[in-house]
Amino acid sequence: MMVKQRRTIRRVEVERSPRLGLIRPTRLGFRVSVRLHDGQTPEDYTRVLDKLAHAWKVHAVRLASWKPGKVVLLATLVDPLEHVTLPVLSDGLLRVRVGLLDTGAPFVIDFRAVPHWLNVGATQSGKSNLANALIVGLAPQPVALVGFDLKGGVEFTPYEARMSALATERAECAELLAELIGIIMARMALCRAHRVKNIWHSRLPESERPVPIVVLVDEVAELFLMADKKKEQEEVSAVATRLLRIAQLGRAFGIYLKVCGQRVGSDLGPGVTALRAQLTGRICHMVNDEETAKMALGDMDPGALVAARQISPAMPGTAVVIGSEGRWHRMRSVHVTEEQAEAAAATYAHLAPSWARLTGNVAAAGDLDEVDMEEFTAPDLEDLPV
Repeated sequence: MMVKQRRTIRRVEVERSPRLGLIRPTRLGFRVSVRLHDGQTPEDYTRVLDKLAHAWKVHAVRLASWKPGKVVLLATLVDPLEHVTLPVLSDGLLRVRVGLLDTGAPFVIDFRAVPHWLNVGATQSGKSNLANALIVGLAPQPVALVGFDLKGGVEFTPYEARMSALATERAECAELLAELIGIIMARMALCRAHRVKNIWHSRLPESERPVPIVVLVDEVAELFLMADKKKEQEEVSAVATRLLRIAQLGRAFGIYLKVCGQRVGSDLGPGVTALRAQLTGRICHMVNDEETAKMALGDMDPGALVAARQISPAMPGTAVVIGSEGRWHRMRSVHVTEEQAEAAAATYAHLAPSWARLTGNVAAAGDLDEVDMEEFTAPDLEDLPV
């Protein structure tokens, strides 16, 4: 009797060359489209970008875009962030060009597109420089600036002339946050009266549109540090609740946050974690601990977290940013001195609405005094005295 033998054919994976499209030159390098083989995904290329940069002898390769069956790779021959010479400029209402992306495009903080930002970084990493650039860009705009500075006021006091309010103690912060919530309630009533969902709706008369408010918070950890005294515990609780409330409601009613800190971790309490979820714009400079980087970027993109941990201290001002696109980029901010920011604050001090006006009745809570919201430009840094 014959026994039939079953032969098993082992399937062997064979590497296949990528199907490259035309290579097109760019200002900083080149871009090339790649057609995916069956079973491939964009993540297959994301994992080998460093190897591609090494093989192509370029500075870096990024996944620029993708669609079903195709990805586009962008190669840069040199690091565009090595020298950043862009001037800081207002780029429209609540928009400030503060730096350069690794794609060669300017980095714009746009509070209308991304209302709230979290900025973390160690000492000398570039946080203060970015704040200086933002103040230079916002100073000539028809907006109110409000500061929270728990370093005793040393960070924002030089710019107090352009600020409508500045709090330097935690008790002051709690009171100022309560007043900001009062402004939100007044603006909510205004929108309800005009049957609109936000202050930017076309049905809201221009004469009644409130002034936008940008809230700058420095060293947020100081707001959340818990103490043994019952009074201080109540202050921390009040600050955490009110700051979170502003983050949840502020966008529709023209109140925007930029929160900074050296140390931002879950150990500061659930209030910080809840606040982090509302701050969808992320800027992570060089940090001293991995937990802070995770708080800034870990819930967004693991690749961004790896890039942030690789930031060199030799390039201050460099950060990993995530904005309106939802994708991360390396960025370096323009160098702006404290003297330049102070000069801008003094030059445009007359544009700062008084706090009494902002906290008044609904009609007086931020009339624009016929300032043209569309036509204004900020000066180049060279025009400001140093």
